[in-house]
Amino acid sequence: MNQKKVCILGPTGVGKTSLVKQFVEGIFSEKYQTTIGVKIDKKQLSQNGNDVQLLLWDLEGIDRYCGFNPRYLRGATAYIVVVDQTRSQSLLEGLDILSMAREHYPDTPAFFVVNKTDLPTSWHWSEEEVNEHAKSFTSLIKTSAKTGDNVEDLFSTIAFWAQ
Repeated sequence: MNQKKVCILGPTGVGKTSLVKQFVEGIFSEKYQTTIGVKIDKKQLSQNGNDVQLLLWDLEGIDRYCGFNPRYLRGATAYIVVVDQTRSQSLLEGLDILSMAREHYPDTPAFFVVNKTDLPTSWHWSEEEVNEHAKSFTSLIKTSAKTGDNVEDLFSTIAFWAQ
């Protein structure tokens, strides 16, 4: 069985852990708990006779003052940069995180995830501007960890990317 390491990056409070929990366990909790360090989960997926086990590295929230440990990305098949559509600042922070990650791993596919699509957007950017920023990434996927919208699609896309 093929095994793929996927790191989930993003500012604090954008829903990284909720996305993983929705994907792995099929549940959503309103209770907020800050991830400290890294939490690793795994889930097996099958598609057209191909089995892939995803190792999901849920990294603690990243801000401009602390950054993150780039060693966490070593050996990753891909990484996800999650932003929150209810917080404009998270888009800028997500782009900073992408830059930090690209410094160390420029060739690793980076997936751009706009989370919390079940809530009204508070971004000051137009859809065209968001799509323009998304061109820096391998793919843009809009999700809701709460409702589960596109969560399975996100991880399936990554699991079977370039097979």
